[in-house]
Amino acid sequence: MNVATAGKRTSGVEVPNVSPHGFWLLLGEEELFVPFSAFPWFKDATIAQITNVQLPSIRHLYWPDLDIDLAVESIRNPEAFPLVSRPVT
Repeated sequence: MNVATAGKRTSGVEVPNVSPHGFWLLLGEEELFVPFSAFPWFKDATIAQITNVQLPSIRHLYWPDLDIDLAVESIRNPEAFPLVSRPVT
């Protein structure tokens, strides 16, 4: 029986760590930090909700438990995607 070398990820995306300030995403060979200050939708989410992330395409992430869709580029470059909010009337 052959044993595969450890360290090679097979999933397209995973969340290896969550902190009080945000969480890390491993996207292929790239590591991205998702700060709650820039992505407030995740701040009150559970770890189970945050770690349940899908990669429908190479440029798109989806959290089904939270119904959140994000472009990968918005995580890489959040200042190019400013939050816009309007008061509920």
